[in-house]
Amino acid sequence: MENKNQNENRPIKCPGCDNEIIVDYLMAPDRFHGKTIPFRLVCCQTCSLVWLVNPPKSEEMAMHYSKEYDRSIAAAGDSSPSRGRDRKQTLTQYKQSGAILDLGCSAGSFLKTMGSKEWELYGIDMSSESARRAQAESGAKVFVGDILDAPFHDSTFDAITCFHVFEHLYKPREVLSRVSDWLKPDGIFYMLVPNIDSAGAHIFGSYWYALELPRHVFHYSPKSLIAMAQSVGLEVLSVTTHREIFIEQSTRYIIDDMLRGLGTQRVPLANAQQPGIIFRLVRKAFRLTMLPFLTGLASFGGDGESIHAVFQKRSN
Repeated sequence: MENKNQNENRPIKCPGCDNEIIVDYLMAPDRFHGKTIPFRLVCCQTCSLVWLVNPPKSEEMAMHYSKEYDRSIAAAGDSSPSRGRDRKQTLTQYKQSGAILDLGCSAGSFLKTMGSKEWELYGIDMSSESARRAQAESGAKVFVGDILDAPFHDSTFDAITCFHVFEHLYKPREVLSRVSDWLKPDGIFYMLVPNIDSAGAHIFGSYWYALELPRHVFHYSPKSLIAMAQSVGLEVLSVTTHREIFIEQSTRYIIDDMLRGLGTQRVPLANAQQPGIIFRLVRKAFRLTMLPFLTGLASFGGDGESIHAVFQKRSN
């Protein structure tokens, strides 16, 4: 494996641990939007962090999102109304009150779940529209802009959360360092990210739905996430993986590619129309019968597809 940046003649350094033992991981296009131009991922042999080489510049990244992407994310959240309650239950095992900050709070559904007289609510989001909704729905104080530009003082928060946002960040180590600064001693950081060392990633490879190239700039394993957190003074309280294999979406990407090879171009997943009643009935039958069985088999291929991590700032 070549240990060079495809556009430069100098070694790549791992953004997580500064090591230079880097190997190619895989190449894949933006399958969600039906694109064919590949993006290159590399992997650090020391900490196992995987990242996108030469990602689109931050001012260009908006072109790789779409209203269809936003709609799919919103639909996923709406389909799991208990998700916020589950996350609250996890967090309150460690902290029951105080000031809490949600990174990438979107429209504030989690903050609304946390809303009570025990918590003082804060959020950060890039979208001013989402920030307005979050403030209206939860009463939180929301900063609009980049996380690293937020004007919070050190030792402000008892808890900070970040759910499926960290993989989108360009400077995760710097953000983790800022999180550590913002937390009070013994404060809690609770985060969720996709697991690149999961059964789904192993089985589907470049077709794995959660790759989300190029929108996911970094891809974490439990090992790489723990190493990065410890490097900024955060201690591990709990790191677990949960099963979310994305069989239907990942299989669709494989079929789309096969059809393209046969000269047939299918509408990409981003633009797929709501299926008819017959297909929905077949899909429901599959989810009730075969999907649990296949998901159980996936346990032989590796850990779960999402990492749920709880870290604590070291006390003084």
